[in-house]
Amino acid sequence: MPYETLRGGRVPIRMWTDPATVEEAALDQLRNVADLPWVEGVAVMPDVHYGKGATVGSVIAMRDAVAPAAVGVDIGCGMTAVRSSLTVEDLPDDLSRLRAKLERAIPVGRGSHDTPVDPAGVPGFKERGWYDFWKGFDELLPAVRGRFGRARSQMGTLGSGNHFLEVCADDEGAIWIVLHSGSRNIGKELADHHIEAARRLPHNQDLPDRDLAVFLSGTDEMEAYRRDLFWAQDYARRNRALMMALSQNVVARYFAGHKIKWTDHISCHHNYVAEEVYGGAELLVTRKGAIRAGGGDLGIIPGSMATGTYIVRGLGNDDAFNSASHGAGRRMSRNKAKKTFTLEDLQTQTEGVECRKDAGVIDEIPGAYKDLESVMAAQSDLVRVEARLRQLICVKG
Repeated sequence: MPYETLRGGRVPIRMWTDPATVEEAALDQLRNVADLPWVEGVAVMPDVHYGKGATVGSVIAMRDAVAPAAVGVDIGCGMTAVRSSLTVEDLPDDLSRLRAKLERAIPVGRGSHDTPVDPAGVPGFKERGWYDFWKGFDELLPAVRGRFGRARSQMGTLGSGNHFLEVCADDEGAIWIVLHSGSRNIGKELADHHIEAARRLPHNQDLPDRDLAVFLSGTDEMEAYRRDLFWAQDYARRNRALMMALSQNVVARYFAGHKIKWTDHISCHHNYVAEEVYGGAELLVTRKGAIRAGGGDLGIIPGSMATGTYIVRGLGNDDAFNSASHGAGRRMSRNKAKKTFTLEDLQTQTEGVECRKDAGVIDEIPGAYKDLESVMAAQSDLVRVEARLRQLICVKG
């Protein structure tokens, strides 16, 4: 599907969806950001919807500037997936025990590990550079220095909201582990601080939306944000890697009679900033609810608790700043979902999936999300499908 162009900003807004299907509040957000003097271009993914700070499903390319609210408060939030040599024939009919073991190994919600996980003590875990990573904590803004213990204990934890850990099967019957999480509380605290700091800067006082406040290159404020931003993005990546290793060990112990082989991890952020070059210009590209889909890049695009997940390979479309959607995208707010759906609806829509089916996750019901197949069809020029997964177990925060 070729993109459509939304007018109304200083630069064109390229949309991989019909603008008529997008709520007006989101369109206003997009027009406002496209009017900023530092913006070189805006691309909008088919999972687009209104978001706090900036539109979810937006890709914003700026020259010499970045808007911290456009990244959001869950810096580095993203996905990780790995395929195993197990098949659906290896699984028991009742998956509740395996789900319970995963929930015991991976704290969810606001939970933390009672004792910080020592990566060296996790069998098979090969992630390196932990000493230098934690040493970098001392260079973060002083306001979070007292959060070191909490950041350590939350490393390897899921969080809440739309974060999840799943056991899935692909169309060939192979078993996968898929998870979605970010930088936990430390990322939120860093983001909150920098968003407020940007709003106070003199050059941001006449903006139509305070959430469009930017830091400018060459300033102390920008350097401080970049330092904290990239550290938080690394925290998020390591958090997912550690959770994946813990999950793999749970599965390996559960299926002790099998010599399980694992593929390399597929990992991608979908709330982050990257330094990229387009048209010969060095730009800061913010993806909020979007993954990088450069030529050959592997990515993960989930739906909801029971509608599947796609493993994709990027096609490298410069018009979209080498991006694709981060998921199906919400079609209604959490509050509206709670008012619209019942527990019976939740049980019906998640039939066949071993997962929570209580009021605490009704805002995550599949019906609150857009149709994943339509979202995928709208971005056939952005990604190629490598595998389609269906959920067997879904752990929610």
